[in-house]
Amino acid sequence: MARIVMKFGGTSMAGIERIRHVASLVKREVEAGNQAAVVVSAMAGETDRLIQFCREASSLYDPREYDVVVASGEQVTSGLLAITLQGMGLNARSYMGWQLPIRTSGHATGLIEGIDAQVLERVFDEGGIAVIPGFQGVTEHGDVTTLGRGGSDTSAVALAAAVKADRCDIYTDVDGVYTTDPRIVPRARKLPAVTYEEMLELASVGAKVLQTRSVGLAMREKVPIRVLSSFEDRPGTWVVGDDRIGDFDMERQLITGIAYDKNEARVTLTAVPHKAASVAAVFAPLADAGINVDMIVQSVPREGQESDLTFTVPTAALPQSRAILEERQGAIGFAELLSDVNVVKVSAVGVGMRSNAGIAAQMFEALAGRGIQILAISTSEIKVSVLIPEEYTELAVRVLHTAYGLDAEEAE
Repeated sequence: MARIVMKFGGTSMAGIERIRHVASLVKREVEAGNQAAVVVSAMAGETDRLIQFCREASSLYDPREYDVVVASGEQVTSGLLAITLQGMGLNARSYMGWQLPIRTSGHATGLIEGIDAQVLERVFDEGGIAVIPGFQGVTEHGDVTTLGRGGSDTSAVALAAAVKADRCDIYTDVDGVYTTDPRIVPRARKLPAVTYEEMLELASVGAKVLQTRSVGLAMREKVPIRVLSSFEDRPGTWVVGDDRIGDFDMERQLITGIAYDKNEARVTLTAVPHKAASVAAVFAPLADAGINVDMIVQSVPREGQESDLTFTVPTAALPQSRAILEERQGAIGFAELLSDVNVVKVSAVGVGMRSNAGIAAQMFEALAGRGIQILAISTSEIKVSVLIPEEYTELAVRVLHTAYGLDAEEAE
């Protein structure tokens, strides 16, 4: 008997017929003798609808009341799934975040501080099924909170860790993690398993399968994740530690996958004074505003006095970034601020980079061979990312997928 946390996304819960199908998947696990707790998202599009209501009510809405509104979407689907499971003769009941409780801090993008597992342990002991709204928790003062977009993944992993589950099954509208986006590369292959580190990097550079926070939590708590499709009964992809990859009897490539992210804007400050405090004067106010800076390139100082500084920020943060820097132009001393949203970050990810030289050079040669200009570069231990003009997105992904030997022999 296994203990499983099953999480279903918004497309899986989009209407009563799909909820009935989800209930059949839960019933299958229970009839197999497994203990199951279920975490659900709001119906597809519902959270966006609720957010829009908040914006229409007031442009300066109270974050506390915002959470009260947007957390209601998951409350609806958890109740409907519990009713459906009861109709199948199963002992199911919904439990709100405050009933467990799931303790969180902050509003709109709260962090999980802890989960009291006593209620869930009692449900398991009684042979019951707990249906839990994802994305929500409660503060120490009893206020409802939400965890930010994609927070239901984090809810599920945190619950799995709290009850020491054997695995956390994440059901989505895709049947696993692929070497790249199959819509761009039909010969992309589904991976039987990836490491936490690889999935964390892939999620951070554009892969939409799992929320970054959920992968980081799973890695820290050593919770095995399985990514599955709600609509097709096919093997999924395991996300596990390095020590378990060998269990899957798979031939490891140097590169695991190619990801891309169009949510990037390039900012260039020209003629920045070449002084020790100049770079800090640029990035400190951006950090204070909560703006994440990614790729950074600084040119060699011209005549030993000035240099150009280029970096990227999320596209949505570009207007705020420009305003902050333009306000401080005199203090920083740059000549001109240039920006460009027509760029994309393309990344190659794989643990094989640790022990193999030449991965980055192979990327640069493959792109150069197709005349694709590289605007910026960033690296980590298992990732190489390049910023390129957006018009070359699909070509770059296809070229790199082939260059690293990731193409399947036949399109799936």
